[in-house]
Amino acid sequence: MSNNWNVYYIRFKQYLQLERSLSKNSIEAYADDLKKLENYSELFLANQTPDKFSFRQLQDFIEWVATIGFSATTQARIISGIKTFYKFLLLENDIKQSPAELLETPKIARKLPVYLSVEEIDKMLSCIDRSIPEGERNYSMLETLYSCGLRVSELTTLKITDLHLNDNYVKVVGKGNKERLVPIGKNAAKLIKNYISSTRSQLLPKKGSEDIVYLNRRGAMLSRVMVFYIIKDLAKKAGIHKILSPHSFRHSFATHLVEGGADLRAVQEMLGHESITTTEIYTHLDRQFLRDNILSYHPRNKK
Repeated sequence: MSNNWNVYYIRFKQYLQLERSLSKNSIEAYADDLKKLENYSELFLANQTPDKFSFRQLQDFIEWVATIGFSATTQARIISGIKTFYKFLLLENDIKQSPAELLETPKIARKLPVYLSVEEIDKMLSCIDRSIPEGERNYSMLETLYSCGLRVSELTTLKITDLHLNDNYVKVVGKGNKERLVPIGKNAAKLIKNYISSTRSQLLPKKGSEDIVYLNRRGAMLSRVMVFYIIKDLAKKAGIHKILSPHSFRHSFATHLVEGGADLRAVQEMLGHESITTTEIYTHLDRQFLRDNILSYHPRNKK
């Protein structure tokens, strides 16, 4: 990384952290987009600094990104990151006009997310060995993921002081440090109470993890990767061959609510989506659900 570019990285990261209040992961994703632009500059433009880029050069950069095999979704994310970076340069008066303003995002076919049926979730939960401490934790954890529709980062950072189980809600810190109150079902609430009073009370929390709900056996906060492995292992045991991630439980939560007739605005509020267009993907799932049901049960389609 050249010194000239390094200054831009530092300033851009500070802006994203202090003014946009983005998470560490989001900031790293933006820095990664800028890194690609720097790589392009090193290869083709004698390490030209970003403030000197023209619209034409940025178009060439986007074409280069496409030719090296990035998907339309990744290309769209990179363009969004580059646009944000040039908006920042504009705010800082480093440039008079953004060369990225007219960059066009490739058309993306929105994929319907992978989700589980209620039966599949029950099957996975039944594969957990609750006679061991980790089993009780995992059972509570997955039930909470599904009951509240949490992101995996919201689950791993869930705090004991943010649990209001007698009032049936938990306080969650989502993207951009935005807080929201999420209702929690009685079953999930009961499982959290059991886990805290039995399994968790036997652990000595590490410094910094004293208030964290779900801990590993060393008393530290669970990593997102660990939650992913737990889910992958349970899916295998349950004989489920879908490509699952912790997010699949969030998708299942939203899908089952929409299928059950929940108001889309209420689902948006629960998921912490900034825009309802993000939540609207679940209406597509709902239509698919209706179509599959009609085709399955209509007498003319029965063998």
